[in-house]
Amino acid sequence: MQTPTRLSDDSLNPAVRGFLHSAANPNGDALILTHGAGSNCNALLLIALAEVFAAHGSTVLRCDLPFRQERPTGPPFPGNAERDRAGLHNAVAAMRRLASGRIFLGGHSYGGRQSTMLSAAEPDLVSGLLLLSYPLHPPRKPEQLRTQHLPNLRTPSLFVHGTRDPFGSIDEMERALQLIPSTKELLKVEGAGHDLEFKGKTKAKGLPDRVLAAFAAMFP
Repeated sequence: MQTPTRLSDDSLNPAVRGFLHSAANPNGDALILTHGAGSNCNALLLIALAEVFAAHGSTVLRCDLPFRQERPTGPPFPGNAERDRAGLHNAVAAMRRLASGRIFLGGHSYGGRQSTMLSAAEPDLVSGLLLLSYPLHPPRKPEQLRTQHLPNLRTPSLFVHGTRDPFGSIDEMERALQLIPSTKELLKVEGAGHDLEFKGKTKAKGLPDRVLAAFAAMFP
């Protein structure tokens, strides 16, 4: 297993900062992963997925969104979401300089949501999305759905969702995915909450391999 290298490109605004996992036998594809509202690019879930995808040929960047670059803790401010999407756009541009094949984008919770919003606005930006625990609505507020942009999402998307996620039940997710006109798949993680069983130092055994298998089947 190769040690990831720190990546910092301050020539872009917002800057791209994170860790790059290089594949020993690269297939030309690249995956960008980012974090949720309360985390950063060192989240165990992102590290585990980056290691598995890199081991199977993809170059992986796990990056900090602009709000996390500016503040080490605390959630993003609602008015800064557009800047966070600009940071993801710059991450795609940075990876295009490193990878010759397809570029994939995604992340956990808030990071995944911003990825869908960016892709809905720019349908040709990336080849596919990997969305971990999409935050369909705030906990205990199912009426506040975050689905307005989904009818414009034309990027093929793999959603990974726990059956006990308070941000959206499986039934709610299945109804929401019907709004998406492009190819989409839902990988259900039985018994998992919003953290997909990656909490503290706890890692869900086998989940990264399941995600990789589902992703490879969707994007051969």
